[in-house]
Amino acid sequence: MPIKSEDRKWGMGNYFTLWMGSVHNVPAYITIGGFFALGLSVGQVFWSIIIAAVILGAILSIGGHAGTKYGIPSSMLLKTSFGTRGSIVPGVIRGVIAAIMWFGFQTYAGSLAVTILIGKLWPVYLSLGGDWNIFGLSLPGLISFLLFWVVNVAFVYGGMGILGKFTKILSPIIYIVFGGMAIWAINLAGGITPILQYEPKGIEGKELLVFLGCVSALLATWAAPAVSISDFTREAVSQKVQTVGQITGTLLSYLLFAFASIAVIIGSEIAFGTPIWNVLDVVEKFDSKFAIAVSVLTICLTTLSVNITGNIVPAGYQLASLFPKKLTFKKGAFIAAVAGIIIMPWKLMEDSTSIFVFLGVIGGLLSPVLGIMLSHYFVVAKKRIDMNGLYRSNNTYSYQNGFNMQAIITLIIAGVISLIGQFVPVFKPLYDMSFFTGTIIAFILYSLIAKKGVSNPVEDERS
Repeated sequence: MPIKSEDRKWGMGNYFTLWMGSVHNVPAYITIGGFFALGLSVGQVFWSIIIAAVILGAILSIGGHAGTKYGIPSSMLLKTSFGTRGSIVPGVIRGVIAAIMWFGFQTYAGSLAVTILIGKLWPVYLSLGGDWNIFGLSLPGLISFLLFWVVNVAFVYGGMGILGKFTKILSPIIYIVFGGMAIWAINLAGGITPILQYEPKGIEGKELLVFLGCVSALLATWAAPAVSISDFTREAVSQKVQTVGQITGTLLSYLLFAFASIAVIIGSEIAFGTPIWNVLDVVEKFDSKFAIAVSVLTICLTTLSVNITGNIVPAGYQLASLFPKKLTFKKGAFIAAVAGIIIMPWKLMEDSTSIFVFLGVIGGLLSPVLGIMLSHYFVVAKKRIDMNGLYRSNNTYSYQNGFNMQAIITLIIAGVISLIGQFVPVFKPLYDMSFFTGTIIAFILYSLIAKKGVSNPVEDERS
């Protein structure tokens, strides 16, 4: 159900800090390590991060407009563009496939930090079970994974109010810890000059394509939150609050992230003579146990933040929307969390570039959904939603037997074009930039074919 205006509590501070944990987390640093592994220079990596931040801030604020205006979650917003039954298709892609894959991935990344923290406090922990493993996961790794998994689920049952307070408390700690890590890495490298003079492997004749591919990869990490942003903007007291809060928050967070990630990854490589693409491996090299404990704990908290806001909450809402008579939000979230264990997410962090395959697929699947949602709300419906038709089933969004076939066809075409490069080499540039490919093609195509064929309901002002 929509949240009434008088029941909304989130102010600018909540949105300013909401995504800070999502920026500073283990998979994000691994992604930047992958950029250097591809051969990008320090300057190219920096500008790829900043350009992605600008685009992201715009997408989150624009995409969140409907949530703030009407107080509806993304699962209901999907019904306006895909139909009352057709919304199952993007719902499964976002709330089941992508959210569960990301949840498992982030949970495993956070569990690595848990292992380091417990190992420093109790060294025997690292040798528990000897050579025993289950599907490639050692006993300490399994215990840490399950511990971190339980914490994630516990936050979901604590409610969104606790999440809002948690992100506001976490933000200053993020700046202290990651800023401190950057300063430590700069000192270790002998100053900022050696880092700025870092000589990359170089990219032969494909600089622009690789650069755009890296920007797309960063945005692909946000494809799922971008689709479900209404789940959070529906809590906003005004459009200005969510717009200014999200844009300034993402820009400032990514400025620190650019500084910290480049300094930590390149500074540690200069100091130790070998590329270190996982930030947790850098933390383990700290001399102070206190510094290790604070850094690892912060990484755990940032990963927890992004996992809840970007993955488990949308998954819970979407599963509850798909099976409203059987599942509540919390039951849906729990089912998604269990599935996040079954997919064995530790297989996604085997090397510095394996994450790009994952991001390419996620971007190719979800970006067309984002393009269609934006096109329908802003171009076709002109920011108007028939709330009575949406919640009282008067056929406004039934389309053809509950399916808006124009949206489904657009989704298929844009998705195929985005992903075909994974299998047909000549189209690989489209796959490498799958977030841009899917979003742009879907937006343009749906705007062209839907403008004349989709009803434009009159907004119910009483709702």
